[in-house]
Amino acid sequence: MSLHIGLNAHLLSMGESYRGAGINRYIYNLLITLPVVDPNNRYTAFLGERRFSTNLALSLRFSRISTVRPEVRILWEQFVQPFALRKEEVDLLHSMAFVTPLVSPCPSVVTIYDLSFALFPEGLKRNKRLYLSLFTPISARRARLVIAISESTKRDIVRLFGITPEKVEVVYLGIHKNFRPLPEGEVEAFRKKRGLPERFILFVGTIEPRKNLTRLIEAFSLLSPLSPLPFPFSPLPLVIVGAKGWLYEEVFAKVEELGLEREVIFPGYIPWGELPLWYNAATIFVYPSLYEGFGLPPLEAMACGTPVIASNASSLPEVVGDAGILVSPGDVDGLAEAMKLLLSDETLREDLSRRGLRRAKGFSWEKTAEKTVQVYLRALHGGS
Repeated sequence: MSLHIGLNAHLLSMGESYRGAGINRYIYNLLITLPVVDPNNRYTAFLGERRFSTNLALSLRFSRISTVRPEVRILWEQFVQPFALRKEEVDLLHSMAFVTPLVSPCPSVVTIYDLSFALFPEGLKRNKRLYLSLFTPISARRARLVIAISESTKRDIVRLFGITPEKVEVVYLGIHKNFRPLPEGEVEAFRKKRGLPERFILFVGTIEPRKNLTRLIEAFSLLSPLSPLPFPFSPLPLVIVGAKGWLYEEVFAKVEELGLEREVIFPGYIPWGELPLWYNAATIFVYPSLYEGFGLPPLEAMACGTPVIASNASSLPEVVGDAGILVSPGDVDGLAEAMKLLLSDETLREDLSRRGLRRAKGFSWEKTAEKTVQVYLRALHGGS
C-alpha cells in the first residue's frame, strides 16, 4: 500500500545568504532524492520558497504568504500546517528542522541537527534560542521517531531530552557528486579569475562564534615570518568563505587587532555550485569548529581531495575519521603546528588526500534518502 509522506520544507532557501548552508543543503537534497529512491510512496512538500521547482514525482504546496520571517513560519507550522496535512490526507509528516506541530492529524518524524541552542546558547539570537529550547524537546517526545544526523547529536538528544536511544535513528548527511577532484586547467583558470595565489588555507562556513574563527585567525598569525615558529609561510593567505551570521563582528575585529587585513581574505557567501572550485584550489582546508551536528564542509573538502584539519569536538571525528588531522578546538598552538606540519609536508598532504577521497565515497544523498525512508517505515509499521 502506498504511503503519503508530507515534508515540511519551509526552511528551504534558494537565496545567496547564510540560510543557504547546512540545514538548507539537507532539505534540498532530500526533496530531490526521496522520490527517486522511493517511487512506491507519494511525497508532498510544504514550502514557501517559490523559486524551487522539480520535474520529479514530488507535489509542491506553497504557502499563500511568505514564511521567510521566523515568526510567520512558526505560526504556519503550528496553526496552518495541521489543516494542510488533513486536507492532503498525509499519512506521516517529516518535520525537517527541529519542530513538529503540537497538534497534528498524523504521526510525525523530526530531524534534529544539533543542540547548539542548549550547549552554546551565546551563539544564537535570544528569540531563536528560546523557541528551539522550548519546542525541540517537546517535538522530540511527541514524534514517533527522531532523526539525528550524527551519533554525537544522538547522544546529546538522549542525554539532554531524556529520550530513549531506541527512538533516535542516526542518518548521516550525503555528499553531492559535484564535489570531486577537478582538472588542473579548470582550477587554474578559476584561481586567475578570482585572483587567488597558488597556495592558500581555506575555511568554509557561516561566520559566527561557534565556528571558532577567532582562534583560527590567532593560529594563522603564528605562521607569519615574525612568529616564534621556525617555518615562515607568508605570503600564504587564509581565505574565509561564508556569509556573515550572528555576532560576526568579533572575527573581523580579531583580524584588525592582529594586523592581518592583507593576509585574511573574506570573499563572502559563495554559491553552492562554485564551492568545489574553492576546495580544489586550496592547499589545505581547516575547520576548527567548537560544535557541529555533522559538519559538511570537511566532507566536501575530502571529496575534492583537499587535506583536512578539523577539531576533535562533537561529530567531526565521525566525519573525518583517520582521513584528516584532528586538533582540540581550544588549542591555538596545536592548530598552528598542525597547519605548519601539513603545509610543509607534501607526502602527508598526498596521503591525507587519498584517505579523504576514499572516506568521502561512503557518503551520498542516495544513502541518506534510503535510510530516511527506512525511518518512515519503522515509524508507521515498525519497519515492515
